[in-house]
Amino acid sequence: MRMLTTDEVARRLGVKRTTVYAYVSRGLLAGRRNANGKETLFAEADVRAFESARGRAAERPGAPAVHTGITLITTNRLFYRGYDVSALARDERYEAAAGLLWTGELGDPAPFPPVPPRLLTLARAVTAPLPATARLTDRLRIVVAALGATDPLRLDTTPAAVVATARTLIHTMVAALPERAGPAGDGLAALLWSRLTATAPSGADVSALNAALVLLADHDLAASTFAARVAASTRAHPYAVVGAGLAAMDGPLHGAASGLAAEMLRAAIDSGDPLGAIADRLRTGGGVPGFGHPLYPEGDPRAAVLLGLLPADSAEATAVAAIATAMHRRAGVAPNIDLALAAFTLRHDMADDAGEAIFAVARTAGWIAHAIEEYADQPSRFRPSGRYAGLPPLNGGTLHP
Repeated sequence: MRMLTTDEVARRLGVKRTTVYAYVSRGLLAGRRNANGKETLFAEADVRAFESARGRAAERPGAPAVHTGITLITTNRLFYRGYDVSALARDERYEAAAGLLWTGELGDPAPFPPVPPRLLTLARAVTAPLPATARLTDRLRIVVAALGATDPLRLDTTPAAVVATARTLIHTMVAALPERAGPAGDGLAALLWSRLTATAPSGADVSALNAALVLLADHDLAASTFAARVAASTRAHPYAVVGAGLAAMDGPLHGAASGLAAEMLRAAIDSGDPLGAIADRLRTGGGVPGFGHPLYPEGDPRAAVLLGLLPADSAEATAVAAIATAMHRRAGVAPNIDLALAAFTLRHDMADDAGEAIFAVARTAGWIAHAIEEYADQPSRFRPSGRYAGLPPLNGGTLHP
């Protein structure tokens, strides 16, 4: 089996070394250390398969183009409807950012409307039988399905109706989660805080959670958003669109990625050995979670904002700094939003799956925005063709035994 060096892979793919390491950190390309542990090597067959898959994704001659006016990603910046998301995260409530995504206008940051008592009763009833070990996102999926089943007007996909549905839906999703503490103030971030941790927050803490929600509200055509758009193209109602997004994000390489980063970060803090935590991840054959992003070769701006809200002298900030320094020296990669979210949840003693829940609640706004955009486009337009690679038909087309 022929092995390629990082430089050889970079030349073959036409990218920088840092981008190759970003592929590794995201689990897209497998690498292994050489005998002296100083170089990462790649099996040529793995690189060829990755190159082929990347080429197919780029070609897709039969796939429709997705023209969107929602989110723009540049080398090191992210914009919602032309507004810099880093500034939005510092200055605006999640409710206002969601409205911007849905309508194109940055307007009233007032809280979402109160949850109708009958909806809250229903949401809590359908999740009551779940075991205590059920993840928060498991509860969210059930709540969304139940709310859709009881909405007689769910198939109204006019923009105003979808926005009204979304405001009530997101508020109910959060309110239905088990309470861990008393009210932490008004607004969705404060309500969500009381569902994630029993730790009493300061105003700055709730503001940081709000910033995380804004930063995660949309990210162009990520896997879950593409799934949501496919559902919307069939004219599935908004609840089904959100259900499709929740299903697609339910994996360690997407919405649950912050959980893996939290495990590594917790190990680094508990042991006092950040390099050992990295080594443990490499020893098990996995990439180091929470680093690199193929869309941000110069560093994930979302991570920079959220990490900047951590107290500089906290254990989490210290561990992140040590790990980030080591990863930059080793692979030239910077922290991404998954590591920042992991540090934030650990800092505030939040539930193990809190990062995933924050991601799901936040991204619901983006899924709805893309649904509104998709409802206005040609229906059922996502129909790529597969390239059959199975057994050929026998005897002129009879069924294969």
